[in-house]
Amino acid sequence: MSKLGFGLMRLPRKGLSIDIEQFSTMVDMFLDAGFTYFDTAYVYPGSEDATRKALVSRHPRESFTLATKLYAPAAPTAAMARKQIQTSLKRTGAGYIDYYLLHTLMSSNAGKYDRLELWDWARQLKREGTIRHWGFSFHDGPELLDELLTKNPDAEFVQLQINYADWENPKVQSREIYEVARAHDKQVVIMEPVKGGKLAKPPKDVERLLKEANPTASPASWAIRFAASLPGVLAVLSGMSNIEQMADNLSFMRDFKPLDADERAVIRQAQIALGKSGIIQCTGCSYCTKGCPQQVPIPAIFAAMNEQLGNGQLDQARELYASATAAGVRASDCIACGQCEEACPQHLPVIELLAQCAETLE
Repeated sequence: MSKLGFGLMRLPRKGLSIDIEQFSTMVDMFLDAGFTYFDTAYVYPGSEDATRKALVSRHPRESFTLATKLYAPAAPTAAMARKQIQTSLKRTGAGYIDYYLLHTLMSSNAGKYDRLELWDWARQLKREGTIRHWGFSFHDGPELLDELLTKNPDAEFVQLQINYADWENPKVQSREIYEVARAHDKQVVIMEPVKGGKLAKPPKDVERLLKEANPTASPASWAIRFAASLPGVLAVLSGMSNIEQMADNLSFMRDFKPLDADERAVIRQAQIALGKSGIIQCTGCSYCTKGCPQQVPIPAIFAAMNEQLGNGQLDQARELYASATAAGVRASDCIACGQCEEACPQHLPVIELLAQCAETLE
């Protein structure tokens, strides 16, 4: 399998809906270039239905591989959790799932996957032929990953957040969790190689560094090639949101070449520069907003704040903040209930950061 995967969480939009026409064109481009791995999830709004329309109904089933996920926090009971696979099959129309994942394992929810016996459920689905392979996506530290893989040695792969910005990040610990997965001889699917778009538009000093090293290479290409250069990688998921991003990704991944020694040295310089950046490391996954009692648009607020923190553009940051909070819910409306911090895969101090945003942008 070619290493580039199409992540289907940030699909192109037309107004409030997914742009099926543009998505279909992107699917065709992706398959025509020889890539096959598509990644969706039960909890990605509209994604599984859109996948049926743009991919499954338009291409032979054997021409692609499809991954989707079971999310235990969305299920009050084991029966409801088990029904997610049937919903995913109905939405996608795929007939079977090639790669099925227990979704977003971390310390705050791992116990629920045990209590609902969902590890055994994944095994049963494989025995029945409903799925071909099973594994899990993970957002925590190396100790928990080692524990999960030791308890479940038959998990076939693990999906990890890996990018050059987080490689030595003490909160995300990308290098350490990658090394644990490889020590257990697991294939790795990489998510967030561009860190929710942060590395496609990095701080200006990082962008300048990359352009000086290779004026024709996009910042995103450096990030994706870094991830794809690691041994044991099954797929690197790029959450492409428009035709232009697809074309860029295909331009350097169609004939993929791992980073050479000089390029790895440039990445190390970029990592040093990013270590000095104060931007909020939010990837825009929006898990924090699903249970927010105040409906605070947290990712959009953080994106606005990063215009100030990353590029020093306070006026633009305030304009983006005004747009993000146009519905009337502001950062200062946070009641500090903490559900966002429990849900955050990046383990960000969301409450504290919202207070900083309120102080700067309101």
